Amino acid sequence: MDNLKLENQLCFPLYVVSKEIVKKYTPYLNEVGITYTQYITMMVLWDKKEINVKDLGDILFLDSGTLTPLLKKLEEKGFITRNRSLIDERNLLIKITDSGLKLKDKCKNIPECVAKCINLDEKDAGELYTILYKLINCLKED
Repeated sequence: MDNLKLENQLCFPLYVVSKEIVKKYTPYLNEVGITYTQYITMMVLWDKKEINVKDLGDILFLDSGTLTPLLKKLEEKGFITRNRSLIDERNLLIKITDSGLKLKDKCKNIPECVAKCINLDEKDAGELYTILYKLINCLKED
């Protein structure tokens, strides 16, 4: 097997699928005025309500160079606040605002809309989800 052929690379179909799925999200996210990366950030905040930047980066697999401008934009939109921790000023805390909580209602149908665009039955989707998280966990161990 030629390991430098594109069709022999596991990373290539993962890359294409990721890119194409984000494209499916884009029209729905444009309606609420956020990007996909802002959307997944807000998903964490809808769940946690408050989190420090380091932990947020760990959850999303994003570095501070990517997170900082993203969080600034979300703050400008009024969805979050960014403040230094009173306990340890080295920690920047991200907190969801009322406007950020209201955004959740505007986004509640997005997963269902995107799922309709992806012709994958529930069983295959479940298997894919399991395999992808197994791969993520393997990569985290390195």
